Amino acid sequence: MTQKFSAIDGLVLDTETTFADLTTLRVGGKPELCLRATLADAAISAVTALDQASIPFVVVGGGSNLLVADEGIDVVALVLDFAEVSVDAETGVVRAEAGANWDEVVAASVEAGLGGIECLSGIPGTAGAVPVQNVGAYGAEISDVLNRVRLYNRETGADEWVPASDLDLAYRYSNLKFTHRAVVLEVELQLSTDGLSKPLRFGQLTQTPGERRPVAEVRSQVLQLRRGKGMVLDPTDNDTWSAGSFFTNPIVDSAVADNIQEIVRTERGAEDADRMPRHAVLAGSDGEEIKLSAAWLIERAGFAKGYPGVGPATLSTKHTLALTNRGAATAADIVALAREIRAGVAKRFGVELVPEPVWIGVSI
Repeated sequence: MTQKFSAIDGLVLDTETTFADLTTLRVGGKPELCLRATLADAAISAVTALDQASIPFVVVGGGSNLLVADEGIDVVALVLDFAEVSVDAETGVVRAEAGANWDEVVAASVEAGLGGIECLSGIPGTAGAVPVQNVGAYGAEISDVLNRVRLYNRETGADEWVPASDLDLAYRYSNLKFTHRAVVLEVELQLSTDGLSKPLRFGQLTQTPGERRPVAEVRSQVLQLRRGKGMVLDPTDNDTWSAGSFFTNPIVDSAVADNIQEIVRTERGAEDADRMPRHAVLAGSDGEEIKLSAAWLIERAGFAKGYPGVGPATLSTKHTLALTNRGAATAADIVALAREIRAGVAKRFGVELVPEPVWIGVSI
């Protein structure tokens, strides 16, 4: 197979790179082989060859949402390194190839005076990963502005543009996630052209929900907030050696949310209980559903910032939702900490947190 891969134009073979080199958690052993695609066509050819040979593989962009085992990794890593970005300031249409650094896409859009993704500033990773998990932050999601996605369909072999409406986008979900049915090659966004942000809803960004502000101003504020939480990558800061938000914010029945609030009221007082973040997301046949803050639950289950204080893997000293590698952690260390935190929250509040990263060769 090596010879076949070598013949593909725009595909580079790499036998030295480990998943620790490819991921923001900086853990993980060596894949069977690392293939770097510098062209979309090279990625298609590589995927076709891998599928025909029944060789398991994982697509890697920025590696910000992967937790990979330390050894025994019988997969090929396919790294998407094609990264062209086009921004049309008149129409508001932005296109980004899968390997484009996501924050650079946001920066280019903001510089052009386009609004809609400024709240997604500072999120690590690449453009190709954004629709897969419907990336979101500070009251915004990519589904708000995603127009269509260019996919290589592994089932049909088609290279096709697919409308966002076909992706079943929901909170941190698309029908691309966990299915491996297609590889994202490019995304197309439709942004606003008036220089103003999308209507702001997040409390740390506005005291007037629904207001719109200059996009550059909002981007600057978001980056400041994320840096304060250790959520902007910095090679010199172990608090940023993470997968970002490790658990998704749980969505529960209103009765469950009420019960959690009463537990906190009894143990910590009315003032803390009344500050519990709870946001109504939808009303179904079984009643209202509430989105809670995973970080808030983690801290009130007894896991403070920096927990457990020492060790190769700890919670970030800036944010309880990030599990961090303090410099010498293994995947096993991260997994052990994740299990402890999830079990503690479940025992205390009866809510089972769901990990956000993709797990390869390990399980919680």
